[in-house]
Amino acid sequence: MPKPSDRPKREELPYRDCVGTAVFNAEGLVFIGRRMADGSADRTEVNAPWQMPQGGIDKGETPIEAAWRELFEETSIRTAELIAEAPEWIYYDLPDEALGIALKGKYRGQRQRWFAFRFTGKDSDIDVTNPGDGHPAEFDTWRWEKLETLPDLIVPFKRDAYLKIVEAFKDVPAGVRG
Repeated sequence: MPKPSDRPKREELPYRDCVGTAVFNAEGLVFIGRRMADGSADRTEVNAPWQMPQGGIDKGETPIEAAWRELFEETSIRTAELIAEAPEWIYYDLPDEALGIALKGKYRGQRQRWFAFRFTGKDSDIDVTNPGDGHPAEFDTWRWEKLETLPDLIVPFKRDAYLKIVEAFKDVPAGVRG
């Protein structure tokens, strides 16, 4: 692990372009998964491992293409429909102690494009321990949760981003119920 004096300065690092997916069931609850401890030096999410599916945008991929891919790779979900997109990019910065370690040490944080989906399948369609196309599992369990509780379940450095996600999708739960 690099010493603090060997780590890059925040302003020297870019944001990683990513997507996030908020998947709502018929009761208006949103999917969250518990991140697996992976044994790496990055310990930033150990104490609050719950989050919605998210991941990087590959070269040549649009944000919505990345959102569908990441959703499938992390949850095996294919039975969903796009219902909303957050109006702007949502940013978060890594805490100082994670700079040069988390996100492969290359980024200061993430710039995320968020999408809301209506889940149209059955809970048995979701498989986080053996996700789509043989991708390695990122979650060890999952559950449905109220959207407004997520900022209190996420790691503190992502809290402000999750508050913006809740604001962007605050009307979705009522729209998908019944």
